[in-house]
Amino acid sequence: MKFKVLSYYCLLGCIILVVSEEVLTGPSSSVDLPCSKTWPEGIESDLLKVTWLHNHSVVASNVGNHTEPGYSLNASLILNGSFPLTVRNASFGQQGVYECYVRYNDTQVHFSNVTLLIMVPPSLSVLSSVLVLGRESILQCEATGFNPPQISFLWTHRGQEVTSSTATTTVTPTPGGLYRAVSGLPVTLTPPVNPNVTFGCEVTHVALKRRLVREFKPRPVYLPEVSVSTVPTSKRASPLTLSCDITGFSPQNVSVLWIQNGSALPVPPPTQLNLDSTYRTRRFYTLTEEQRNQGGEVHCVVNQPHITEPVSGSVNLTAADPQVQEQILTKSAKASVAMMIISLTLVFLMCFGFSWRRRDEKVKSLNVSGIILPPRVVVGQKGRITVSIEGRRADRVQAAWFLNDLPIVDTTCTGPHHSGRASRVSVSSHPYSAHHLGRVSVSSPPYSGRMSRISVTSMSEKGPLLPLTAPGYYKLHTQQPLHSSSADKQLLSSVTFIPNLTLHKGAVFKCQVSYKGKDKVVEEKVSDKFTVLATPEVSEIKLSDSSGDADTTMLTVQASRFHPDVITFRWFCEGGELSPVALAPALAAPRPDGEGFFSAMSQCRLPRAELERGGTKVWVTVHHIALKQPITRKTTGFIKKPSVSEITSASHNAALTFSCEVTGFYPPDVSVTWLQLRTVERRKDAERGSEEDEDDDDDDEERVEITEGTQLWGPLLTDPATFRATAVLEEPGSGVKGVEPAEGVMCRVDHCSLQAPVERVWRRAHIVPPSIPPSLSVRWTGDGVGVFSLLLRGGSADTTLLWAAGGATMSLLSSEESKATGAEGHREMTSTCAVLRLSGQPSQGSGTNVHSHTNGHTHKPKPAMLECEAEVAFIDEEEEDDGVRRTQRAPAEKRSDGQREKKEESTDEKSEQTETEMGLDPAYINRVRLGEGEGGGEREPLRVSVEITHPALSTPVYRIWTEAKTDARL
Repeated sequence: MKFKVLSYYCLLGCIILVVSEEVLTGPSSSVDLPCSKTWPEGIESDLLKVTWLHNHSVVASNVGNHTEPGYSLNASLILNGSFPLTVRNASFGQQGVYECYVRYNDTQVHFSNVTLLIMVPPSLSVLSSVLVLGRESILQCEATGFNPPQISFLWTHRGQEVTSSTATTTVTPTPGGLYRAVSGLPVTLTPPVNPNVTFGCEVTHVALKRRLVREFKPRPVYLPEVSVSTVPTSKRASPLTLSCDITGFSPQNVSVLWIQNGSALPVPPPTQLNLDSTYRTRRFYTLTEEQRNQGGEVHCVVNQPHITEPVSGSVNLTAADPQVQEQILTKSAKASVAMMIISLTLVFLMCFGFSWRRRDEKVKSLNVSGIILPPRVVVGQKGRITVSIEGRRADRVQAAWFLNDLPIVDTTCTGPHHSGRASRVSVSSHPYSAHHLGRVSVSSPPYSGRMSRISVTSMSEKGPLLPLTAPGYYKLHTQQPLHSSSADKQLLSSVTFIPNLTLHKGAVFKCQVSYKGKDKVVEEKVSDKFTVLATPEVSEIKLSDSSGDADTTMLTVQASRFHPDVITFRWFCEGGELSPVALAPALAAPRPDGEGFFSAMSQCRLPRAELERGGTKVWVTVHHIALKQPITRKTTGFIKKPSVSEITSASHNAALTFSCEVTGFYPPDVSVTWLQLRTVERRKDAERGSEEDEDDDDDDEERVEITEGTQLWGPLLTDPATFRATAVLEEPGSGVKGVEPAEGVMCRVDHCSLQAPVERVWRRAHIVPPSIPPSLSVRWTGDGVGVFSLLLRGGSADTTLLWAAGGATMSLLSSEESKATGAEGHREMTSTCAVLRLSGQPSQGSGTNVHSHTNGHTHKPKPAMLECEAEVAFIDEEEEDDGVRRTQRAPAEKRSDGQREKKEESTDEKSEQTETEMGLDPAYINRVRLGEGEGGGEREPLRVSVEITHPALSTPVYRIWTEAKTDARL
């Protein structure tokens, strides 16, 4: 029969069924990860091995009862074909893929994958609800604090689903392990505007039982009409006042900025309401004499909240200033002056034109060097490119840098530059200048007077929109002009960047030199293509058996993430250089990954006898152009010392079984000896009668070798160069009547790599459980607070208590524990839990905690009346009379409604009285809300329970108190 079973599993070892499942759970909850397999008859449990792995690390195994904290494996279900892994208090760090391996007689017969995901529902809010009339605006909706990251948004308009291909959704992780998503919907608002129109944002997520919906009304914004004029004056010498009329805008809060020749002029005052619910205002600005003499154009720029492009109007002082108009010459005078100017200009050009031209060319000439690249461009290491500019006017030039025709911006100050076209900047950050402003006349369609009529725009039509900028880290440097011995000046412009293989492989840098304030490029330099280097990451030397040859060993080393692909491996032994093994072309050639990095592998053979001597040294050197010095990896010998674990014990059928793990050793020959430890008493030698032995009667420890019940499982080859074994001992005489158990056992491990044997000792520990009372003690206050207590005496280890209360379902409570020493010197621990029971449905925002927190301070609860038909002692007031405490007892059913209302009004006062009289801490008063019974009758009875766990107890002990009530089901 055993031969049939082994044959069956040998066939299954060739065909392994891989099962993949997905398990969803909430945070801080326990969940079972399934893994099952149907066994034939005749399976031996000792040959079954179940191992669970997470992130390639063992978290639970029935071999050696290895279980990591937070996990458990029920070994009793293995023969039934079920071996689930229990994950307790699931956290985000425990998410991921779990692998279940099942082996029978060291043959893998089953493998499955289980993916654990922790579900956290999102919260939904509206980020932006502003719509600008006549312009495209973005409505934004935000979902935060959810997991997993898969989420979907749905937009609605007037209750109907909006299908827009331009709607975008961005999901980003948060520092706490959760995710945040933002969805944007482009909307263009056109007149007429309905103020009751609503938009909706719906979110669908796997952690939600139903969709989250947020409906809102958008806030419309009307752009104003702006016009600028001069205020007439009676006298020529009177100050010139400008008027800026702003009409047809909404909402009311706008700001007005006056700008003359690109410089801001400060002003402010009020607005007025129009009949069509829009506003109008007029702003004036009186120019000084100096400002009037400057002439030029004066702009009135209007900014509105949430609007990136302002509206402006302008006036030309040359045409509008009366003082300038009176100074205009007549036509004949103009002709005379023009002829004089032309004559003088011709004479000047004839006399000095040639010399001036040569002088100007000499002054403006610049000498720009080529782009100087760093000698080595290594991934992750900063590099700098530089251009030198020489000339008499070198201090007036500026340099613009490009990477593959993409502009380079300084990311150290402005942060990473996002892809996409940049929007036009506002006046507050970039003042207007004559270079940016141009006169155009644009009128918007007459939409009920709401659309703005603009007399002057803020951008020149010749200026193109900002293109995409080069991604990556860049820092721009400009060294101040250095005066040389000649009249020329020198300027150095450079860019510091961190090379990235994806961005900079095969790229070129470009530098454009121009004068400040000018668009014309004076000089342009383009760099040569440069090679990006990446240093290899080299693994340690790994040993493996040579296929088909038991007398040789294969040594392997791996190099990864290097660039370019040329790399050299050289193997050495103490006797000289070794020849590497010729690999297949698919393995020998460096292989690129998705990022462009290369990886390669090299192997060589060595006789196994050379390595097993323990003193032979083998090393390999890796040479690459990105390395200043080659990387060396060494290995010495093949002999490894064992690692011996502590002795673990397990009880089975009143008998103890001991085990000790021996891991990481080579060669596989290992010796394990078990010794029994007993305490014996030295006796005097009566025949000798020597006085030397009179004082030599102390106790001693006897060590007796155990030969029966020992077993060595292994050695088992775990890695290509290491073995592991498990030493097992069934305690002799354990559980047999009349046989005294040993004080302890010792496991002695000997190996050729050890100078002295390694010993591990296990000694018997006596753990005594505490004395547990048969029931809970309870006291009730007059305002409905029940104080439950439990006193534990004795015990030789700490006891863990867990309180819970409720009706049909129970929730955890907070309690207070105190420890003391009794009169007889034994340990005492008192646990106290205060419960306040409430009836009815909880109000919105109420929780299970009895107290709330505001600004870090705890507020006392407002207890409700106790609703109970059984007689309960109410401590309404305490009086001391000759040392006797008297309490008033009254059934709850005999109290009138008026008395109950009066009692509820004085809840706050009695709560403070209860805390003072009974010594209660508000932080330990628990609020328990009870639901209604069947048929909507009276509330369900209260249950209070405590779970007691102790190392000496095989199972937890429970003490339960149930409220006595005639009409309720217990």
